[in-house]
Amino acid sequence: MIVKNKPGLFQRFYLLEALAGLKITISKIFKKKVTIQYPEERREYSDRYRGMHYIKSVNGVENCTACMLCPTVCPAECIHIEAGERDDKEKYPVKFEIDSLRCCFCGMCEEACPKDAIKLSNIYEMSQTTREAYDKEYLMEQRGHK
Repeated sequence: MIVKNKPGLFQRFYLLEALAGLKITISKIFKKKVTIQYPEERREYSDRYRGMHYIKSVNGVENCTACMLCPTVCPAECIHIEAGERDDKEKYPVKFEIDSLRCCFCGMCEEACPKDAIKLSNIYEMSQTTREAYDKEYLMEQRGHK
């Protein structure tokens, strides 16, 4: 035999549940706020944070020798390099592009580079109005904050 309990007055109007919810809300008012006002306040990130790429240069000449290791190890296949030769028979990248929309910021390109030319900075604001890749000139202008 099944016995059905008839809901009481408090249960019928969900008064206890509403009071329990108000108790939680009121307790949160007096705790420390975790929201930051983004453009004015900036969040501190770890030194290990990997953000925008940049190419290290020495006296305005890129450190890259176009060895093709970074596009080889890139799991997202977002790095595209066209190599050329200087007068002194040294290779250099004629075209060096990173498609930031495909990049997963894993840091494998940084680890694979024997000349320590490509680096990941801690710049995290990378919004653009176009879908163009970052080219060599743009990557050389950027300076890492590390």
